[in-house]
Amino acid sequence: MLVGIVLVALNLRIAVTAVSPVLDTVRADIPMSEAQAGLLGTVPVLTFALFGALTPAVSRRLGMEVTVVVSLLVSSMGEVVRATTGSAGGFLAWSVLALAGMGMGNVLMPPLVKRYFPDRVGAVTAAYTITIAISTTVPPLFVVAMTDDWGWRPALASWAAVGLVAVVPWVVVVVRSAAARSALAPVLEHTSEHTPGLDGRERGTGRVRRSPLAWGLTAMFGANSLNTYFLFAWLPQILADAGLSESAAAQGLALYAVVGIPTSLAAPVLAARMRRPFWLVVLFVALMVVGYAGLAVAPETGTMVWVVAVGLGAATFPLGLALIGLRTRTSAGAVALSGFVQGFGYVVASAGPLLAGVLHGASGSWTTTYLVMGATLAVVLVGGAVGARDVRLEDQWLPERPDGADGTDTIRG
Repeated sequence: MLVGIVLVALNLRIAVTAVSPVLDTVRADIPMSEAQAGLLGTVPVLTFALFGALTPAVSRRLGMEVTVVVSLLVSSMGEVVRATTGSAGGFLAWSVLALAGMGMGNVLMPPLVKRYFPDRVGAVTAAYTITIAISTTVPPLFVVAMTDDWGWRPALASWAAVGLVAVVPWVVVVVRSAAARSALAPVLEHTSEHTPGLDGRERGTGRVRRSPLAWGLTAMFGANSLNTYFLFAWLPQILADAGLSESAAAQGLALYAVVGIPTSLAAPVLAARMRRPFWLVVLFVALMVVGYAGLAVAPETGTMVWVVAVGLGAATFPLGLALIGLRTRTSAGAVALSGFVQGFGYVVASAGPLLAGVLHGASGSWTTTYLVMGATLAVVLVGGAVGARDVRLEDQWLPERPDGADGTDTIRG
């Protein structure tokens, strides 16, 4: 199960980051307007939001494990077919399909950890968030050389192999689960439909929007992602405007991504050991404020120090993913909460690059942008204060549980 979870995480960003380094080569072969090329930067976040929001309904119908298999096959198919298309519209459409599978995977990760590693939520969340960082970093390192050797079509299509390999352990899980259900069928036929444990299992049918916890985590995740996608989109330009060379600005973006790896390891583990990890939110927001202030006041002095500060401050992302598992009682609750938080959160995140561009264009400097983005960090604090409370989603979205119904996944497991 751990191998399966890590392999899914390894597939979650490949369809995004494998394209941008060779986009000029793709456009030389496929006529693509500036607007269409620009959409490739916006489509991933919007697709993650849309299909992330739909995932809980699909998971309830098919089961989490089957949904994982479907998501991996969908993403692999999209990656392969888009590499064969001859039109910009086809390339965008098949990219949406590839990203749809990955958006489903985003939502399924926290509940999978909750189901199979309920006593190791922090550690396993740390493992898969680090793997997501690897999934973001590795394709740009190799895809250019692969394109030089093979051409861009085989180079992009080849990354689908990661998704196909990731399917294998999940197919094994689905087959074994089907065999187990078949063996238990005679027992379940004679089980009272009012058995407390079975009734408790149905606690995954509440309404997430009733929960202050869900809204708090959504606010924290969305505002954090707004800042993260702003920096991914504009940090090279910010550093170039500060006087750095083009190569140094690119290195600054790489540094921003790399420094998030240690915090992706530490934040979930620390959150799992703390009853109320709000002080972690405060620490990470403080680092973001320091980074923005440094970039605004002294961009030419200690530039990389400010980059490191905002990179470390982005750790509310893995912290939020960990809290989805830590603040739910069941995997059904975790998948519902994950879909709600990430569905709304990625919609908010999609506005980050556009908002920053508009503010920069209107003011002619980055100071106004830093002030507005810094103000959104207050939303991270407020959302974190609510989301980090020691409460559980299922206790807020449903009435009191009947005696004996503990809301666990014991029967399903």
